[in-house]
Amino acid sequence: MKLRGLYAVTPESGDVERKLRLALQGGIALLQYRSKTRNEMYARAVVRLAREFGVPVIINDDVELALELGADGAHLGRDDGELSVARKRLGGKLLGASCYNQLGLARAAVDAGADYIAFGSVFPSPTKPQAVRAPLGLFKEARALGVPLAAIGGITLDNAPQLIAAGADLLAVISDLFDAPDIRQRARDYGKLFA
Repeated sequence: MKLRGLYAVTPESGDVERKLRLALQGGIALLQYRSKTRNEMYARAVVRLAREFGVPVIINDDVELALELGADGAHLGRDDGELSVARKRLGGKLLGASCYNQLGLARAAVDAGADYIAFGSVFPSPTKPQAVRAPLGLFKEARALGVPLAAIGGITLDNAPQLIAAGADLLAVISDLFDAPDIRQRARDYGKLFA
């Protein structure tokens, strides 16, 4: 599975299913189901929709839910459990890890079996305004880890090219994609950056 391109992260509210369908039609590389409250019905709908378009879907913060839904993997943050345990539970499914602004965390995550690592917030983020900031230079340093690198936090179509130039393989986007006037076209425009 090639992990490169737009990594759409589900919005918390609004006409979510319609928005997801438009993003999937526009072409995304990966979809992450993220919700502050565990909503299995919503999660199932997200997985079903992603399957319809042949896009891998990752469940944020919840390995058990990922397994239960037959998702393609899980993404864990610092407080979501041991990566090595998650790696065993997930078998050959994808495992992503949030590494914030710390190369040491990224090394440990790869050693524990992470398939990709995420750094951020790379820019000020409307979703997580208090998030620690990750410098762009971190992506160049992390290339040596040999796994795809995801950038998250405050990403827009305007600042995305500098992230790709810095070494990001995946751009995790919520607001700039799902709040766009034309979601389908915005997804296409992100896709063109990776062409």
